[in-house]
Amino acid sequence: MNLALERFGVWLRSIVVCLCGALGIVSAAGAEMPLALSLLVPAFLACGVRLYSLCRPRLFPLALLWTSDAAVVVLTGLSQPVLGGEAANVMVEAMVGISVVAFQYEWATRLVAGAALATLGAAVSVLGDVLASPGHSPDVVPLVRMLIQVVLSRAAYLIVRALARAADQSAAVRAAARREAEVAAVRRATEREYLATLHDTASATLLMVSQGDGRDWTWLPPRARQDLEAMSAVPGFETGSVDLAALLGCVPESEGQARVQLKTYIDGPLTIPSGPGLAIFNGVREAVTNVARHAGVREAELRAWTEGDGVVVELSDAGRGFDPESVPSRRRGIAGSVIGRMHAVGGSATVTSQPGTGTCVQWRWDGRAPASQAGDGAQTTGVPHPPRAQVQHKSDIRFIRGRLLYGTQLAVLLISLVWQFTISLRRLVVHQDVYRPAWAQTAAFVCLAAVAVIGGAYLLRGRQIPPRVRGWSLGSVLAVSAVCAFTLPPEQSTGAPDWAFGVVGWHALFLLADLRVRVYAAFLGAHVGLNATSVFLSGTPTAAGWATMGISTIASCGFQLSVGVLMTRLLHGTAPAAGAEAAREEELRTRERIHEDMQRDHKERYRALTATTVPLLVGLGHGVLSPHDEEVRLRCGVEAARMRRLFAESDAVLDPLLNELRACVEVAEHHGVTVSLAVRGRPGEVPVEVRRKLVDPVAVTLGRTRSTARVTVVWTPRAVRVSVVSEDYADGHGTGGTEEAAQAHGRATDAKVTLARTARGGSVWVEAGWRRPATSGVDLA
Repeated sequence: MNLALERFGVWLRSIVVCLCGALGIVSAAGAEMPLALSLLVPAFLACGVRLYSLCRPRLFPLALLWTSDAAVVVLTGLSQPVLGGEAANVMVEAMVGISVVAFQYEWATRLVAGAALATLGAAVSVLGDVLASPGHSPDVVPLVRMLIQVVLSRAAYLIVRALARAADQSAAVRAAARREAEVAAVRRATEREYLATLHDTASATLLMVSQGDGRDWTWLPPRARQDLEAMSAVPGFETGSVDLAALLGCVPESEGQARVQLKTYIDGPLTIPSGPGLAIFNGVREAVTNVARHAGVREAELRAWTEGDGVVVELSDAGRGFDPESVPSRRRGIAGSVIGRMHAVGGSATVTSQPGTGTCVQWRWDGRAPASQAGDGAQTTGVPHPPRAQVQHKSDIRFIRGRLLYGTQLAVLLISLVWQFTISLRRLVVHQDVYRPAWAQTAAFVCLAAVAVIGGAYLLRGRQIPPRVRGWSLGSVLAVSAVCAFTLPPEQSTGAPDWAFGVVGWHALFLLADLRVRVYAAFLGAHVGLNATSVFLSGTPTAAGWATMGISTIASCGFQLSVGVLMTRLLHGTAPAAGAEAAREEELRTRERIHEDMQRDHKERYRALTATTVPLLVGLGHGVLSPHDEEVRLRCGVEAARMRRLFAESDAVLDPLLNELRACVEVAEHHGVTVSLAVRGRPGEVPVEVRRKLVDPVAVTLGRTRSTARVTVVWTPRAVRVSVVSEDYADGHGTGGTEEAAQAHGRATDAKVTLARTARGGSVWVEAGWRRPATSGVDLA
């Protein structure tokens, strides 16, 4: 906005000075013309320097620009005694008056510089008046009028700037809210993808190891190393495109004796973005694993083909089938690894199956990825990124435009009322004897004031002026122009008695501010045409009269038209540019936040696994730990239970604590352990950090139970206790069980969770309890 105002001030002043100066030279006598040229031509050149500085601002220091502006008003003021006559007075007043107004916009951010130039202009105007009329006291009316113009210009700038700043602040607040929502959505999507990766890799591997001996484990070391690599990768940063046909050709056919023979029918190549491609590949890999575990067959068909701009992949088997509706929400294979992954990349996945009829899983991607193009030209897929500014930030542009429109309307309304009730009112009162008849001019004045009051009432209430009211108001303003033009002597047109000529345009600009400038230009043309018609009907004016009227028209209507052009520029140029720039800045900040948060979240997730899961996979991957060792299998079972608890943590259920306990119980039941679960009391809210510490000892104990266990949850109004009793707890041949118990106890005490453990023979009793702090505000009742 400041840049637009600066350009407006420079162009306005330069055009008015050059046009009015040229008219002044034309009206000058032949003997005075050389001296007038010697004064005004340097002023024109100074305006040219200021215009050129807009294109090359760094070439001109501020002191030089200020000096150039000062030279314009000084040379213009000194030309008044040289030219002499009424035309010279009107010319100098118009040129200096427009200059001091324009200085408030050229030097809008430097109040002292603008005020100094305005003071200099007023002083030069008085000096020129004194030199032009020696022995007469200077006329203070033009000086007061100039002072009012300067004050109104500065006030208008402050009003528009205040609303522009408010728009910036509001847009920044809205952008921050959007940024937080987008970052949170990306973090949730990344968390879901990471949990799905853990489910398909480390969790599945550890669960298979924990389920027993007597199988071929040659596949385990490379699989464990691949799991470590998948765990260490940050999800959501896949770039470019992939050949889905080549990817599907690399789908593993499960492991060992459970290997599934895939019959593939793929029409390749199938080039799609890497995000959807990897989502389909990982989903197919998990579906093949499910065939090996649950279908009871060793064959499946994998098909892939194009459909429109997208692709379709289908995996089918003739196994025992199942009812998809009966699958518990805690089972992640279908919900997370298959369906959830595709939803995250804008695709879909469906599972069709019935008991005894086999299973068919279908993945569809229609070619419209939700991801946007990253700044480096690569496509970041897998997580939703903020869309382009032209789409998402249209509301911000409309809001900024609305604030600027409101500010400019307020400023123009202020100018209209102040000018009408100061300058125009004085002229009307002083020249009552000139008007024919006087009552018509007074009625026109009242009508114009009523238009401003009615329009201002709508504006101050934050409402738009209705079209019908605006139409009647514009008609009234044009009627005022006609009445004042035809009830005034033609020789006084645009002169001192013509109070309406310079104020009618401000009222019309207030009414037409939201429309294109050509509408306002048409109104000003009609206004000037009415006044010109009244002059022509009484005879052709002299050249000096033409020059005087031309200067007055440029000084008033030309200035008003330039303000209309500025308003159009602000509303249709500056506002979209500001919105687009804010959008680019918001997108950059959002991407930085997403990148930082994803990196930090990944480090935290990986750090949480380094104490237990990572050492197990490293040992299995390098042959240091053997799956034939019972202690290794027990540790794998414990880690599998912990991971299942982690997966259950993201479920939206009424009782998250019980849901996470059931996830651990299911893992134990996979190992043939009989677990009874009892709940007493009414469930309440427990922070997620506390739930982790309450459930972890249960996961450790169930993971080392051989046959029977009992889990009990007791809720009281101010506390919750979770206990587990293992009838035949496997303490291991080393310190593994002791270390896990100590780790669980350490994690529990960090969250102010008490832990008690008693062992007698082969039985172990563990209880974890948490009491609500008095200041936490969490009520378990």
